Amino acid sequence: MDWQTRVTDLLHIQYPIIQGGLAHLAYAELASAVSNAGGLGQITAMSLPSPEALKLEIQKIRTMTSKPFGVNYAIGQHGRSYEDMLQVAIDEKVPVVTMTGGNPAPILKKLEGTEIKKLVLVAARRQAKKAEDLGADAVMVVGQEGGGHLGRDDVGTMVLVPQVVDAVSIPVIASGGIGDGRGWMAAQALGAEGIEMGTRFIATKECVHASEPYKQALLNSTENDTIVIKRSLGAPARALDNSWTRRIVEIEQEQPTYEALKEYISGEANMKYIHVGNESEGFGWAGQVTGLIHDIPTVEELVERMVAEAEQIRRRWGITE
Repeated sequence: MDWQTRVTDLLHIQYPIIQGGLAHLAYAELASAVSNAGGLGQITAMSLPSPEALKLEIQKIRTMTSKPFGVNYAIGQHGRSYEDMLQVAIDEKVPVVTMTGGNPAPILKKLEGTEIKKLVLVAARRQAKKAEDLGADAVMVVGQEGGGHLGRDDVGTMVLVPQVVDAVSIPVIASGGIGDGRGWMAAQALGAEGIEMGTRFIATKECVHASEPYKQALLNSTENDTIVIKRSLGAPARALDNSWTRRIVEIEQEQPTYEALKEYISGEANMKYIHVGNESEGFGWAGQVTGLIHDIPTVEELVERMVAEAEQIRRRWGITE
């Protein structure tokens, strides 16, 4: 079947499936596997220690795939400066740059005049319109079901996506709660021209930086086994429900300040769980799509299965090409 949309045309990919930025997990192994399977894989820039490390990761992925890939920039509320890291992407002429969190305006301005495609993650209609006005080539729209950082309005993907589709003229990519071909086709029925998946791609064999306990937790969790943290900081984010994240919520109720929370929500605490599997000393991001994760396939197997599911749905719709 023909899977062409404005997203596949924009990014020069076979299927309009994008792998999320995935802090401390999205490196060349996973990103190349997604790109080789026909989607768009991404490297997480700000999880790397230096511009030199990012340059090496970009060079590494180019030895593993000849297909387009992206570099994601998480503009964190308490993150470090990204200017030098962004310059690496420009110098290396990466095909795609995506932006999550914070104000994307400086990055979009810096990328003006380059051939790099610019995608911005948004969680509200007003953010999508602003991103379009600033020069984004497409927006990725995350509903409150998603893992990691979300919008403040608690609007689900089913409602948010068509709102954004109606508000902007650039392509819309749906994110949050999508983990199979059914979610993909539902997103397209809402007017999206592609999807982004984060949590589902963690539970794959090529996500080699994710610990086995983390992957097994995603496998064993239901949609009710996640919790939203960091609401008190104005930066709500969804993670697996465990003793560590419950303690974060308690601190938010008792002393809702960044200083009180920083040890608990740090990248170090995140890595202690996702890299090492130490549940008593850290946390792992996860969306409600955990309720739809029942195995840990290769990326190729996952994408092929999604395409088969989507083809069945399209046939039921009367689409045969």
